[in-house]
Amino acid sequence: MKKINLTFPDNSVHTFDYGVSPSEVAASIGERLANDAVVAQFGDNLIDMNSSLTTDGPIKFFTGDSDEGHEILLHSTAHLMAQAVKELFPEVKITIGPAIENRFYYDFDIDGTFSEGDLKKIEEKMRELAKARQPVKRVELSREEAIDLFRTQDEDYKIEIIEELPDDEVISAYRQNDFIDLCRGPHVPHTGKLKHFKLLESSGAYWRGDERNKMLQRIYGTAFGSKKKLKEYLRFLEEARKRDHRKLGKELHIFAFDEEVGPGLPLWLPNGTIIADELEQLAKEKEQKAGYQRVRTPHLTKGKLYEKSGHLEHYKDDMYPAMDIDGIEYYVKPMNCPHHHKIFAAEPRSYRDLPLRLAEYGTCYRYEKSGQLFGLMRVRSMQMNDAHIYCSEDQFAEEFINVCKMYLEYFEIFGIEKYQMRLSLHNKEGLGEKYVNEPELWVKTEKIVRTALDEGGFNYVEIPGEAAFYGPKIDVQVWSAIGKEFTLATNQVDFAIPQRFDLTFTNSAGEEETPLCIHRAPLSTHERFIGFLIEHYGGDFPLWLAPVQAVILPVSDKFIDYARRVEQDILKAGIRVQLNDRPDKIGAKIRAAEKSRIPVMLIIGEREQEAETAAVRRRFAGDLGPQSLTDLIADLSTEIKQRRLTSQI
Repeated sequence: MKKINLTFPDNSVHTFDYGVSPSEVAASIGERLANDAVVAQFGDNLIDMNSSLTTDGPIKFFTGDSDEGHEILLHSTAHLMAQAVKELFPEVKITIGPAIENRFYYDFDIDGTFSEGDLKKIEEKMRELAKARQPVKRVELSREEAIDLFRTQDEDYKIEIIEELPDDEVISAYRQNDFIDLCRGPHVPHTGKLKHFKLLESSGAYWRGDERNKMLQRIYGTAFGSKKKLKEYLRFLEEARKRDHRKLGKELHIFAFDEEVGPGLPLWLPNGTIIADELEQLAKEKEQKAGYQRVRTPHLTKGKLYEKSGHLEHYKDDMYPAMDIDGIEYYVKPMNCPHHHKIFAAEPRSYRDLPLRLAEYGTCYRYEKSGQLFGLMRVRSMQMNDAHIYCSEDQFAEEFINVCKMYLEYFEIFGIEKYQMRLSLHNKEGLGEKYVNEPELWVKTEKIVRTALDEGGFNYVEIPGEAAFYGPKIDVQVWSAIGKEFTLATNQVDFAIPQRFDLTFTNSAGEEETPLCIHRAPLSTHERFIGFLIEHYGGDFPLWLAPVQAVILPVSDKFIDYARRVEQDILKAGIRVQLNDRPDKIGAKIRAAEKSRIPVMLIIGEREQEAETAAVRRRFAGDLGPQSLTDLIADLSTEIKQRRLTSQI
């Protein structure tokens, strides 16, 4: 019989029969690996454990605890859920069911919605199907065979997907008993590998995220390789639900949405406006010290500006449609950069003017599909913490490093302990379409950015194929206090657009030179960053950022006059204070302040009035005893001015 040679991760080479399966190879190594492995990697590709190996090559295995294996568990459990739904609700039509971070979902076309009781029945059916250890088999089909197969099953969505596949696409499906689903794979070898899973919730979702399409029903679930990890993740989800910025934003009167205003267009309530103003003041202080100059630009512009910048070519799907004004197309601005380029071009520039740092808190508008809108995290109207730095090539590294250092300063202020910078690069295949067609400049600029990151000693990874259309960029990932990941800030390098705008400066030799441009937004948008902070702090903002910093609680109406004097003294010091003069008992007032997450409570009674003090109570610290008004105001003012991180995160 013909033999093949397989190279193991320790570089040892082992001989097997031609056509051996990865499952059989794993069994030859050990029973435990055979039981735990859910997918194999042969060469550069992940493959099914029950596939056939017919050539020499390197092989390794992944268990459900690995990143690769976990994704396979999630995706395979999505298929298991779709099989259970089809058995319980035969009239349902299936669509797509991908794995996402630590979760999976599947969208179903069904009349009505899935109830909590339905989810329990579906999960019970999934456990029944998993215990049956049904083989999961891959089949490859011609386009005609695939269309005929799903037409006989009346699965219109699958046919739509097949018809849009490229002509040279290998079409595959995976079968579990009578259930079959269109999928590239790979998957677990049998359903018995799926043991630790949980359905989480259901919601509505438009087909392909387009509000013009039919509303489907989406079921979310999760799966892990061990019961322990599943329990840990469910605890994390419970804490995340408590901190959900949509829930807390409503409870704490920070923002609202209104259908008559429009989806994705947040309304900032007074409390939210205070937070946004504080963030803007922080940014202004930081930028003034760093030599930025503030500018303002209009909310709409002629389309020709975006033709010149390339946004109409590369970004039009994310922009609102044009407005015809006197026969001229105008667009509401999706970003500030073309306007800032025009400000740079408004005056002659010399090398002595560089680096020129222009900063703006401009409102931008981007079209996000309704199915992609998510609280403050994905909106259609946003206030950008935006700036553009125009510099020479010699100045670039220092400017880029200083921007990244500014990120770290912000992280310290907000108590962000874990971050990662992701250097997004181009790929050659996208030149001229996804990216500007300047191959030499791409290579050169990416090298400059990589060198600057190394020189600055920053924590970063490289991500091919995710660059901006005009140059490489840094996306900054941060993790909240409970370990939830967010994409927050961005730092982009632009080597192409300044040339399109004929931006030049006179260098020291008296020659015209095109500057590089750094696009940076270390605090992202007000919307996304405040959404992150709500969840990061769980609504318990540090004193300097809290919408209401202190509340005065008189124990009875007899002390209202003194309480009002205290209120006025604190207000004069610039501290945001409220007086609760409702005729409630002091216990009820304290509970109301706790519910509103007010950091400081000042309790006023007979002793406090006589001594002209206030009994201080702090969240997470409890009763701190009486304090003179002079000392209290001084202490609070210092804490606020220093922007101390005092919340319990």
